[in-house]
Amino acid sequence: MRIGVLTGGGDCPGLNAVIRAVVRKGEKEYGYEFVGFKDGWRGPLEGLTMKLDVAATRGILPRGGTILGSSRTNPFKIDGGVEKIKENLAKMGVDALIAIGGEDTLGVATKLDSLGVKVIGVPKTIDNDLNNTDYTFGFDTSVNIAVEAIDRLHTTAESHHRALIVEVMGRHAGWIALHAGIAGGASCILIPEVKFSVDQVCKWVESRFEQSYAPIIVIAEGAIPQDGDMITKDQTLDAFGHVKLSGIGEWLASQIEAKTGKEARTSVLGHIQRGGSPTAFDRVLATRFGLQAITAAHEGDWGKMVALHGTNIERVPLASATAKLKTVDPARYKEAEIFFG
Repeated sequence: MRIGVLTGGGDCPGLNAVIRAVVRKGEKEYGYEFVGFKDGWRGPLEGLTMKLDVAATRGILPRGGTILGSSRTNPFKIDGGVEKIKENLAKMGVDALIAIGGEDTLGVATKLDSLGVKVIGVPKTIDNDLNNTDYTFGFDTSVNIAVEAIDRLHTTAESHHRALIVEVMGRHAGWIALHAGIAGGASCILIPEVKFSVDQVCKWVESRFEQSYAPIIVIAEGAIPQDGDMITKDQTLDAFGHVKLSGIGEWLASQIEAKTGKEARTSVLGHIQRGGSPTAFDRVLATRFGLQAITAAHEGDWGKMVALHGTNIERVPLASATAKLKTVDPARYKEAEIFFG
């Protein structure tokens, strides 16, 4: 069997570990041949490939990013895109695809599966917002990066007696903010699932100063004030219809300064959260996902996604991954509130 492998959407620590595991087991145990499709769905759409075998995947386990490259190409937004993918797969003798990606990438995979393309999905997103899996690889790495930044910012905040706001990724789900905020000892955590009161945030800031501590506020990029809307960079959309978020941290800093008279500064972690070497947890999880994905392909269990349930890797319907967004449970957020202020 000849299998194509692609990585789509935002890059994520652990992608290379998945690719390595798929190829290693597929080639050594099953004797399969692999085709690496470059730059997400652009690869099968435009016939962009690279050699993918055991030799090509040596040494990539600790590397961030993806050796295959990525993009946010949506073949369903391109005239004749799906037909072109099917034509290219047939021309290259590719029997099936292993698609590694998040909501958008797996959404395309789900549609292709319904149209007769043999697909196995592997969940990937630093936001941890994919449905039907307890965790996605990349999330642990991004949280650790954010916590390290918060730890460093604590010292400069104390030195200058100012409030510091740390803006992390999280368009509609606040998992990174919640975990990083708890682990980093934040004065408050603001997430998209719960609209926040600026006045209450200011009270927490003043309370922390009264205790002779400088407050650290962790805010997800998609957090929304009670009397406002999501802050966007501009109104342009990507191929999947997402607006570019930017500015909620700076906006909150200006509000805090105006209402409390305290100096406030913002650090936007942005793509730093995506980069660098994956943590041990993410390397192991990504490797296990890759091993189980190629096993599912070998058994012909198409239209499935590998998922973490407890400590087990199980198979779930591919469509279930994108059936709904996995957001922070209000009870989980409630747990953290005891530390606010």
